Amino acid sequence: MKKLTVKDLLDNKGKKQLTEVYAHNSNEAAACELAGIDMLVTSENNNVTEIRNAAPNTFLTVGLAYGEHINETRILDASFHAIKLGADAIYCPQGLRLVRAIADEGIPVVGHVGFVPYKASIFGGFKAVGKTAKEAVKTLELTKAYQDAGAIGVEIEIVPHKVATYISQNVDILLISMGSGNGCDAQYLFADDILGYNKAHIPRHAKVYCDHKSEYEKLFKESIAAFKAFKNDVDSKNYPEKKHNLEIGNFEYKNFLSLIKTKDYLN
Repeated sequence: MKKLTVKDLLDNKGKKQLTEVYAHNSNEAAACELAGIDMLVTSENNNVTEIRNAAPNTFLTVGLAYGEHINETRILDASFHAIKLGADAIYCPQGLRLVRAIADEGIPVVGHVGFVPYKASIFGGFKAVGKTAKEAVKTLELTKAYQDAGAIGVEIEIVPHKVATYISQNVDILLISMGSGNGCDAQYLFADDILGYNKAHIPRHAKVYCDHKSEYEKLFKESIAAFKAFKNDVDSKNYPEKKHNLEIGNFEYKNFLSLIKTKDYLN
């Protein structure tokens, strides 16, 4: 599997929808690469090095935590650090000024339009964005502003599919759809939704493909039982058994005792 480059992603625009998955850990990242997922996203707060090593041939975007990097210097420090860890691009959830600072250094950067969880209050809470003509226009304008700032793409979240399709067709950057229909350049879901272990609200746009939640609950109960059995074995002196012990020859052990007496260690 050949890792995609930024040029590959942009050249693909309008030809074929790509896939993108948020991976929380190296196991998910490795599985995504073996499944042929085109792009991965993870957070700087996860173990980026392990995720990179687990999926060396998959395009990796590292998201910077919102509010953690408050000026150009700090956002650039974080961006260059992520690149050193193996990121191919940076997801920057903050304003255009900081997106522009990253892009000006030649670092591929992705913005966010539509519904943005940590900015939900602006649009009246956790709901779709772009259902009115004015909101749709603002979403288009913001996407173009990200393009002008040098971003290679934006995540467009929970925007009506007709609006998202129109925007995608009228900008040069990638539109990565999170619940915004199939007229964009890529479809993006979180691994915990795909694998069915998300314990929180499952968004309408998410699709669950397997039931890891039940499997994890089963494993958790089995883990408790195993830990109890271990404790009971120790309490009842059934662990460790003879087969678990490391032996020393009788001659060496006698010498050990003699040396201790000679050196008077016990006093």
